[in-house]
Amino acid sequence: MASERIESASFWHDTLEPGDDLAPRPPLAGDADVDVAIVGAGFTGLWTAHSLLRADPSIRVTIFERETAGFGASGRNGGWCVGDFGGPVSAVERKGGPGSVDAMFREMYRSVDDVGSVVAAAGIDCGFHKGGALYVATNSGQMRRVRHHYQGLLRYGQDDAWQLLDASAAKDKVNMAGIRGALFTPHAAALHPARLARGLAREVERLGGVIYEGTRIKHIEKRKLAAEGGTVRADVIVRATEAYTSTIDCQEREVLALGNYMIATEPIDDAMWEEIGLADRELFELSAILLGYGQRTSDGRIAWGGLGAPTWWKGRIPQTPMRNVEMEHRLRRALGEMFPPLKEIGVSHHWGGVLGVPRDLLPGVGYDRELGFAWGGGYTGQGVAAANAAGRTLADLIRGEESELTSLPWVGHRSKKWEPEPLQWMGVHAVTAGARVVDEAERAVAGLRGRA
Repeated sequence: MASERIESASFWHDTLEPGDDLAPRPPLAGDADVDVAIVGAGFTGLWTAHSLLRADPSIRVTIFERETAGFGASGRNGGWCVGDFGGPVSAVERKGGPGSVDAMFREMYRSVDDVGSVVAAAGIDCGFHKGGALYVATNSGQMRRVRHHYQGLLRYGQDDAWQLLDASAAKDKVNMAGIRGALFTPHAAALHPARLARGLAREVERLGGVIYEGTRIKHIEKRKLAAEGGTVRADVIVRATEAYTSTIDCQEREVLALGNYMIATEPIDDAMWEEIGLADRELFELSAILLGYGQRTSDGRIAWGGLGAPTWWKGRIPQTPMRNVEMEHRLRRALGEMFPPLKEIGVSHHWGGVLGVPRDLLPGVGYDRELGFAWGGGYTGQGVAAANAAGRTLADLIRGEESELTSLPWVGHRSKKWEPEPLQWMGVHAVTAGARVVDEAERAVAGLRGRA
C-alpha cells in the first residue's frame, strides 16, 4: 500500500514548490528486472540515479523508497550544502596517503558547484545561494576549537578555501552576541533541501528513471531485493539508506541513527535583518561540541537546529513527525541568546529527523562487482554536498569508468559495525552527556566573565 500524505514532517515539507502536494508515486506491484536497483530516494540514491542516467540514458535505473522521495534527512536537514565530507581528516590521510585529504576537500568544493549547476539547468526552485559558511565562536572554548580546526586545514593545504576571522570581521558578517571570531569558507550554499530532493526526483524521471514509493525493502541479497510488492532482480543493487539502513533485515548495526531537531522562525522584517546581518545568506554554525547550525532562508526566516544528539534503543527511529518539546525550548532559547532582537520572534515550525553515523565517523562509497552490491553514506550530517560526490562516484564505479572520483580515499571504505546493545546505547549516551556538560560549563564561564 502506498504511503499517506506526509503532514508537517518539516518546515521544508510544508513549503514545497507550488503544485507539489506530496502525493506518493505508485508502489511496486509485482516482480521487476532492472539494471540498477537503488534502495532509498534520498540525496545519495537520487544523485546516483541522476549521474548514471546523465552518463548513459539506456541504463534501466529504478529507485525503491519506503516513504516518498526526500522523506528522510534529505527533506529535513539544515539546508547546508557545504564543501565538507565529515569525519576525521587524519584518518582519511592514513587511508589515502599524502594529498588524499586535499583531493577529498577539492571534490566536495566541486560538489557544491555541481549541485548549483544541476539546479539551474533543471529549473529546480530550491533557493540555492552560494554565500559561504561561518563557524562562529562565542566563548573561549569554542574559539580554541575554531583555531584548532583552522590549523588542521592549513596543514592539509586549505588556506585558499578557509579564512580565520577576528571578532570584528566576524561581526561584520553576523551580529551575534558575544562573538569572539569565526572560520569562513566561500564553498557553501544555503538551499531548501526538500525542494532539491523532490526536484531531483522529477529530474531522474525525466531522464528515464523509475521511482517506486511506499515500497519497503525487507532484505538485500546477491543481485536481488526482497520487497513488499515483489522480488527485484538487478545487475547492481545500491544501498543508499543512510540512517534508515537499520530498517533492513541484517543491517541493524551498519549505521547509527542519530537524532537532530530544528525550528524555523516566522519571517523576519528587513529592519531586523539589517541588525542581524547574514546579508549574503551565509550559513552559520555555533562551534559548541553539540553544535548548532542555521541559515537565513530564501523567504526571510532563520532555520536553526542542533544542540542535541539523541539515539534510541536498537536504532529505533521515532515515527514522523518527530517532536521534542525540550529541544524546541532549548533551540528557541539559544537563538534568542545569540540574536537578542529575536527573543520575541515567533516560531512557526519544529521538527526532527535522523542522520547516519558510521562507527569510525568516516563516510564511504564502494562497489563490489562480484556481488553486484554498491553502497554510499555515513556523512554524519554533511550529506547535502557529499551525497552529490558519492552519487557521481558510484556512477563511475558501476559503469567501470576510472576517474579522479574513483581514486578518492573514501572509495571502498566500509566502517566496522556498531556494538550490540546495550553497549551501543551506553557508549553514545555517555559521549553526548559529556559533551553537554562541557558546553554548559563553557557557556556558564562566558556568562560570568560577561558580567564581571
